[in-house]
This record gives sequence, structure tokens and C-alpha cells, in this order.
Amino acid sequence: MRRAAALLGIVIASGPVFAGDPLSTREYEERCANYYARQYGVSPALVRAVIQVESAWQPGLVSSKGAMGLMQLMPATAQHFGATHPFYIHENVRAGVAYLAELQELFHGDLRLMMAAYAAGEGPVLARGLDYSSQEVYTYVQRIGQQYRAELRRKERR
Repeated sequence: MRRAAALLGIVIASGPVFAGDPLSTREYEERCANYYARQYGVSPALVRAVIQVESAWQPGLVSSKGAMGLMQLMPATAQHFGATHPFYIHENVRAGVAYLAELQELFHGDLRLMMAAYAAGEGPVLARGLDYSSQEVYTYVQRIGQQYRAELRRKERR
């Protein structure tokens, strides 16, 4: 029993592993982002853009409003999408991408409306579209758009 616990501690301490290769935290985050983007039919470049703008790839980040992790999920959103441990990279990214997929369907792929709703919630955006938008939300949508284009260019260079 002690040997198994010690082995488990070593495995946990050594970090995430894909196919036997140890990865850096950033590599693991990016693989999670790409994997869940494909699973949910969301652009991997958009997921990377959201993570960059929301948390600058800092998985332990908590905003002044209480948003958590890489994708800065509010507690209710994390719970709704099944992230019981929102600081676990894979849970946070999966829940955030699931939310993006839901918004993508709800707003028929309109990136501006999707990202306004990601920032401010669906209710006001559904009711008034971009007319709802505050300066803070408008700036956020612009930042996501700029980062999204940068991520698309990054992919082209690979």
C-alpha cells in the first residue's frame, strides 16, 4: 500500500504525460486546448486566443470577479459544464471549450457575439446583440479578434 502511494506521488509530481513523453505545463495546456477544440468543433486558434487573453496561460489565475483558471470560468459556468476542479488544466479547458461550442451554436458562429457573451453572459447579448456591448466588452471582443488572427498566422507558419 505504501509503495503504491509513493509511486502515485511520483507520477503526480512528475507532471502530465502523453504517450510516455514528459511535457512542460505549456505543452500540456496547448495539447488540451487543441484536443478539446477538435472534440467540440471549435477552432483551436480561437481556444488559444481566449486562453491568451483571459489568463496569459496561467492555470492558477483568479480574477477579481472570481473567474478561475486558464479560461477564466466563473464558478457557476465551471459547475454547469462539469469542471469540479476548475484549476485542473484539462477540466478547465474542457469546460471552457464546451461553453464556447454552446455559444458558437447559439450565435451561429458569429465570433463577435460569441465573445461578447463569453465576457458578459448570454442573456444581455441574446436580448440586444452588440447594442448591449459596454466599452469593456467591446474592447474584449477586439482583443480576442486580434489574438485569434495572430493564432491563425502562427498556425500558418508551422
